[in-house]
Amino acid sequence: MSATVVFLSLALPLLVIAALRDIATRLIPDAIPIAIALAGLVARAFDGWAAAGTSLLLGAGIFLVLVPIAARGWLGGGDVKLLAAMAVGLPPALTWDFTVATVFAGGALGVAYILGRYLVPETRVAGDATLLRRVLAVEAWRIRRRGPLPYAVAIACGGLLLLISLPRA
Repeated sequence: MSATVVFLSLALPLLVIAALRDIATRLIPDAIPIAIALAGLVARAFDGWAAAGTSLLLGAGIFLVLVPIAARGWLGGGDVKLLAAMAVGLPPALTWDFTVATVFAGGALGVAYILGRYLVPETRVAGDATLLRRVLAVEAWRIRRRGPLPYAVAIACGGLLLLISLPRA
């Protein structure tokens, strides 16, 4: 099993946690991108220090390009850190594939939210509702009010699509 597959297998559960937190609170804890970046750096070090350095520089470059976009409010700060952390753990060619997969997943998420404005009914939550029911009610409220997308969902989907598309050795 390659270091990239091991990295993606470790990163994917963290991406799912980030996505769930993003849905529930629109916040991604800093520990998640840090853990992903550290795991990625270790995985890339197995391919050599030059490979690790290249991925680290690519992750830093992605972070620097996306910070102004986050400053304009077009992407969340946690999403920027998550994308940069994933770039640290991937070879440059796979970083491109991950980015493309994430963009397509983000487009599908955007279309779902646009359609959701018309399809999601008004939801009332009683005091004894389950956590899932409360989260769904809040998300329905956000959709109707054109709130921000939980883009960590698209990032997690991009990571999953990349993982399942890699050849198994």
